[in-house]
Amino acid sequence: MTGPIPPERGRSRRSALLVLCAGILMIILDGTIVNVALPSIQRDLAFSQSGLTWVVNSYLIAFGSLLLLAGRLGDRFGGKRVFVTGLAVFTAASALCGLAANPAMLIAARFLQGAGGALTSAVGLGMIVTLFPEPGEQAKAIGAYSFVGSAGASLGVIGGGVLTQVLSWHWIFFVNLPIGAVAAFFAIRVLDGPDRSAAGPDRTAQGNDVTGSLLVTSALMVGVYTIVKAADFGWASAHTLGLGAVSIVLLAGFVLRQRQAAFPLLPLRILRSRTVSGANLVQALMVAAMIGFQFLFALYLQHVLGFDAVRTGLGFLPITLAIGLFALVLSARLNARFGVRRVLLASLVLLGAGLAALSRIPLDSHYFSYLMPVLVLLGIGAGLALPAVTTLAMSGATPDDSGLVSGLANTTQQVGGALGLAVLSTLATSRSGALAARGASAAAALTGGFRLAFGVGAGLMAVAFVLAATILRQRAQRGPAAVAVRIPDDQPQATSV
Repeated sequence: MTGPIPPERGRSRRSALLVLCAGILMIILDGTIVNVALPSIQRDLAFSQSGLTWVVNSYLIAFGSLLLLAGRLGDRFGGKRVFVTGLAVFTAASALCGLAANPAMLIAARFLQGAGGALTSAVGLGMIVTLFPEPGEQAKAIGAYSFVGSAGASLGVIGGGVLTQVLSWHWIFFVNLPIGAVAAFFAIRVLDGPDRSAAGPDRTAQGNDVTGSLLVTSALMVGVYTIVKAADFGWASAHTLGLGAVSIVLLAGFVLRQRQAAFPLLPLRILRSRTVSGANLVQALMVAAMIGFQFLFALYLQHVLGFDAVRTGLGFLPITLAIGLFALVLSARLNARFGVRRVLLASLVLLGAGLAALSRIPLDSHYFSYLMPVLVLLGIGAGLALPAVTTLAMSGATPDDSGLVSGLANTTQQVGGALGLAVLSTLATSRSGALAARGASAAAALTGGFRLAFGVGAGLMAVAFVLAATILRQRAQRGPAAVAVRIPDDQPQATSV
């Protein structure tokens, strides 16, 4: 790992961390900020009900399918270069979104936003790990990154509600312009690191695994598209099964290519690490449940409790504050004291308990007496879980493949989130429809659907707990010490907690 940013150049690692987190926060916010504004967008641009979903899906498909390729580009051409390019693309696309005059323009601009977001997010975590090799400082830096990732989604709901109601939906995109410009300016001045493209003739001669890049990008794009459209066609439909088979064939071709390529896009030795692969799997289940929760809970507040856009956004404030306190202040200390694995297991219990409580939500639930304590519980769990699982997912990353491992972790998040959103929203809709057909009131039918979805989310957390308890058998020393993680290809690597 590289050392600190050279002091003679006047660049501190804390400034670099702030810039990286600011850029990533802008990307994360945009993943959820549109949710509250969708009704306004539908009215102004005359979206059909089915077409409206593509305001979210076009962003999600581009983001999730390009992360792995973007991470490898960061390893080859330099994380700073890819990060700044991603910010530029994302900011320009945001302007196009705000100026959109018809559905086609907005959907295309959202796809471009997703591509820029993938470039920025894929390399951000790898750069943070490289900038902070020391155990204690790395734990705090990952805590800050995890806060951005987990609280950013909730902050997006808050910001989307306020901007939409006070100004207009256009401003949920225009607000990115000054933020993106400032972040890019400081990224150019503050971020440092070796220029990968000039790292030597051997690296330059390696080239890119073009075939592997096309295969994995196509596989993920088809796979994410299949997931988000399964709600429309049904999970057992010929459309879903056929596209799912295509995605699996493309993914199998990618794996075969990685076994044969001299310089593969994704060295399979990374996946042979029990800790890395297990952490990514646990993360996928955890994110699937929480992204589904964030989407459905916003609908519950609006359609059952009658909250407006601003009150819906403010309703997420308890979980956001709890995430901030535990991710930024307490997670590093608890990880050092008890070990990353134990903290992860405890946090999964908290998350499962919170979702289980929501699965029994009363029809006439009161926000302050019932919902707010549950949100605080979920915030504590998320604030502890994400730093822990991120540390494990990035274990064994070297300066040469930190972008790739970062891209893999982010890909896991996006694909897991897409799957969770599609499955949980489909279950909620189906259950609500069945209850309405039996004569239940609109509020009772909706509440019944939400209960089922939250219960399934609690089940996903239970599966994640079992996997973490059985697969992640890492032993951590107490105190701020490095943890040896066995990477089965060459030799043990060290990751810090």
